[in-house]
Amino acid sequence: MLIDFFYTLRAAKLPVSVRELLTLLEALQANVVGPSNPDACSMDDFYFLARTTLVKDEKHYDKFDQAFAAYFKGVDTVADFTKPIPADWLRQALERLLSDEQKAKAPKMDWDELMETLKKRLEEQQERHAGGNKWIGTGGTSPFGHGGHNPQGIRIGGQGGNKSAVKVWEQRAYRDYDDNQELGTRNIKVALRRLRQFARQSPELELDLGGTIRATAANAGYLDIKMIPERHNNVKVLLLMDVGGTMDDHIPRVEELFSAVKSEFKHLEFYYFHNCVYDFMWRNNQRRYAEKFPTWDIIRKYNKDHKLIFVGDATMSPFEILQPGGSVEYNNEEAGAEWLQRLTNAFPHFAWINPEPQGMWQYRQSIGLIQQLMGQRMFPLTLKGLEDTTRLLSK
Repeated sequence: MLIDFFYTLRAAKLPVSVRELLTLLEALQANVVGPSNPDACSMDDFYFLARTTLVKDEKHYDKFDQAFAAYFKGVDTVADFTKPIPADWLRQALERLLSDEQKAKAPKMDWDELMETLKKRLEEQQERHAGGNKWIGTGGTSPFGHGGHNPQGIRIGGQGGNKSAVKVWEQRAYRDYDDNQELGTRNIKVALRRLRQFARQSPELELDLGGTIRATAANAGYLDIKMIPERHNNVKVLLLMDVGGTMDDHIPRVEELFSAVKSEFKHLEFYYFHNCVYDFMWRNNQRRYAEKFPTWDIIRKYNKDHKLIFVGDATMSPFEILQPGGSVEYNNEEAGAEWLQRLTNAFPHFAWINPEPQGMWQYRQSIGLIQQLMGQRMFPLTLKGLEDTTRLLSK
């Protein structure tokens, strides 16, 4: 019964073997999860069992999640609101093409009205709707659902398209950036080396050739060896990286940058965030809910001599920056802008590196907001952008 699921995983380029599929079938037959009837186990139980038996490396978790969702789409809905949304409401029967006039008439609500209206829809709606402008469903111009068009709504399920949702009702297991990714060019490393500052603070010693010559000459030719501490790069870098969502389009380039930073700077600390920084960050995306690092603790832990570098496309709803509760993942008590200002005040040497093509910046309202909060210290992820970043941070 799981042959098609197995081929879906293989199509997603996951290294899954027949032996691992047989292990999963044996586990189901032995009632490892669920009651005596294997078909009656919950989708969550089956998900974790399948991931445990089929995936041998955490770096493949994100691919597995996407393949799992693609195969079992509509079977279960992961949500955290007043009550679950029936999967049938979100089944897209066809792709409806909307005219410019229909798109212009799409209802647009402010944040409070949007959240309050969604609560009312959940209480009132009794059946599936498609192609409308009010109910939760697919197509059309409703602010709730997916597959249609709305200038600022809540995407529930489905694939993102217009990048205009102010909140996303889904759960994704983001994957860590691979710091072993080979660089496409040495020029990225060369650009980062401009930021290095060497100091002789090492306990290890090396021969001071010039000092030895001078001391020997002053000692009437008798050898007088002089030793000095080795020179090491003394720059301290605090790297904060956006992960998931629209950043999936930039993974290869960000991994190249991450690899270069790890190889060039000995004193490196890094954390992840999603879209905008709020009251906590994390270091491992598979344990981001279990191992949270409060942003206040990060600010207090590191000295102001750290170079603070944000890496992110700054592409999000403006609500995520300016509005308490604006995060797409949870109800943050303070706006993201507040936390960005605290970080930049704590670390005077800061910059934002944006992998989004610079020609698109003017069309993203959120990028303009981040630029203002960064004091225009935003640079593209290009060689010239990296050179400008290191030149600024070296001052």
